[in-house]
Amino acid sequence: MKIAFLINNAYGIGGTIRATVNLSGAFAARHDVEVVSVHQVQDEPAIAFDARVKLTSLIDMREESPTYEGDHPLTRERCTMFPDTGAAANSARLPYSALQDERISRWLRDTDADVVIATRPDLNGYLARDGRRRYLRVGQEHLSLDAHNPTLRQHQNEAVAGLDAFVTVSEADAAQYRQALPNASSRILCIPNSVPEPAVEPSERDSKLIVAAGRLVSVKRYGRLIDAFAKVAAAHPDWTLRLYGRGPERPKLRHQIDELGLYDRISLMGPASPIETEWAKGAIAAVTSDRESFGMTIVEAMHCGVPVIATDCPHGPAEIIEHEADGILVPLASGTHGYAAALDRLMADARLRDRIGSAGRERARAYAPAAIARRYETLFHELSAPRHRRSARAASGGSLWTRLRTALPTRPVGSAANSQPAPAPAPSPDLKPLVRPVALARAAADGSMVVRLDAASLPPGRLDFLARLRRDPKGRHIRVPVPAETSALDQNHFHIVLDPREHELAEGRWDCYVVRQDGAGKRARLVGGLTEQARAVGRRPVLADGHVAAWLPYTTTDGFLALRAWQRLAHAEVAAIAIGHDHATVTARLFAPDVRGSLRGATVVAVSREGEPHDFTRPVTQLAGEDGCFEFTLPYVQALALRSGARDVWDLRLRLGDTCRPIPIGRIGGDIVDRKKTDVLPAVLLPHEQHATRAKPFFTVTNDLALSLRTSGESEETGQLVRDQSR
Repeated sequence: MKIAFLINNAYGIGGTIRATVNLSGAFAARHDVEVVSVHQVQDEPAIAFDARVKLTSLIDMREESPTYEGDHPLTRERCTMFPDTGAAANSARLPYSALQDERISRWLRDTDADVVIATRPDLNGYLARDGRRRYLRVGQEHLSLDAHNPTLRQHQNEAVAGLDAFVTVSEADAAQYRQALPNASSRILCIPNSVPEPAVEPSERDSKLIVAAGRLVSVKRYGRLIDAFAKVAAAHPDWTLRLYGRGPERPKLRHQIDELGLYDRISLMGPASPIETEWAKGAIAAVTSDRESFGMTIVEAMHCGVPVIATDCPHGPAEIIEHEADGILVPLASGTHGYAAALDRLMADARLRDRIGSAGRERARAYAPAAIARRYETLFHELSAPRHRRSARAASGGSLWTRLRTALPTRPVGSAANSQPAPAPAPSPDLKPLVRPVALARAAADGSMVVRLDAASLPPGRLDFLARLRRDPKGRHIRVPVPAETSALDQNHFHIVLDPREHELAEGRWDCYVVRQDGAGKRARLVGGLTEQARAVGRRPVLADGHVAAWLPYTTTDGFLALRAWQRLAHAEVAAIAIGHDHATVTARLFAPDVRGSLRGATVVAVSREGEPHDFTRPVTQLAGEDGCFEFTLPYVQALALRSGARDVWDLRLRLGDTCRPIPIGRIGGDIVDRKKTDVLPAVLLPHEQHATRAKPFFTVTNDLALSLRTSGESEETGQLVRDQSR
């Protein structure tokens, strides 16, 4: 059987896309599967589809592509599908026009699929209007009836009548649709989204980190989460909050965080894919929505062993979570106070986190893709049976029902007919398929990391793991032999352990390869599989062989495994930053081979990038407690007096004595490769006789702390606290 999905944009990371990736992959075990993306916005999808799934697109929206169609003449003509609402009226990035009308209608006319599944209201409308009766037409609702404005709701409700089935992701929403459409001949039912169990190591729930993930839109009510965290933050000073995702609410949330003074404890992380590696970092998963059609993030977090606190909102959370058994449900009516009380309770009780997190992992298994695919296959059988009885082709065995029935036990090859081609000849044992080598990496709590090489993807012969310092004129590298055999516990991977106490990595970014030991062939760069950093959350830099080191594995933007290494004779790790109306106060700890008594007479030097005449010095106050802890204040007026241009930057260094080398001050510990993107501090607008100046501490591309002063725009008022996101 051939199953085709029609989706707006398969190249993003939203919930509908993840659901389509999961379900299409499950179908691919037994069927031919195609995902048809109306738009192609980049070369490769952000979330990888199963290799057996065919991915095609109808309109090329890549501006640098020679087949770009964003300026096609039909884009200037009106869309006929829900033109007053939906994507035609409300999508600035990918607005629907007559071009979408033409391409979608043509594909629906010509496809040889046996089942077509549409994934959003506009596409359900096209499927109802332009689809053909020769295939099953199944619409999906990934939001809910109440989520749509009245006009779009009416449009989609009318379209449902032209479908064979309409599938919601919650029972409550299916009941609402059945009540709204009592005379609909189409089948309306609930089949929840599938969520695969990830390969990540589950959370140990001791990171003191709260994680939330999703589109930064008003219905998610992340402002409620921030306010709730603010109410309990003082009682739990070691806890932090991270919000993953992008969306129009980001500026508002940034403003709220800064107003509450929580900029050093709440981070807007941006989008992350895969998200499972980020869930596994959490001790608590937070869902604060006013409405959830399903709650895919809930199941994702449960799979990772993270206890979930969710608002008991329509419709999804209560259908997934059993309150107090495998999650916590907070009544919507209890508002911020109720959610804060639930946070406070779970933050204070490690045993409760462990019990709920473990139960949640068991509950999440009910949403395995294979189980959800079987429910869809049952639906296809039930829809096809009446057609079978009416079909004049039933006796010949060529009906859709026959193809469905025959397709289930084994995966047929082909699309319209069930004929099996002759099997391909077995490959020669001397030949290895041309595949890129894949590596998975995991950071360890002791500062080391484990690299797992996928055995099936490696080239033949005895191999070395090779790491090379990027853009290094000295060509520095390390080579580690790949074991001759896999371990008994993991027969699919070769394991390599990299430890700062055994290997030396100069500071910078290291690219990873495998290379044959006999020198034959070229080195092969390692594709990054899952890169797990959960055990590095809160981790301090490591002291090794007279150096301070910190290592993190990560996946590059183009999909390869890389290592970020810091190696210094000494380093001052920033613990906290407090922004005042005209200054910043920094608390840090010195890491060095011997820090006893080393802070007597120490200073912080603000080193100007314009030259030594613009430097200035600040005294250091040694703090009680652990050795090496200190504090200093940066008065912005001192830097203001030394301005030389439209933008001045000072890099902050700790100096232990006049003859000692300055020591960088920054954040190289923990699990974040690029602090500049996540550890965002508010700016202050300062008066100036010629022009207002915007003062702002920030983390550089090397995760070191610096101070920026730059001329402010005329629209900004003197003395105003400014929220910056451009950086």
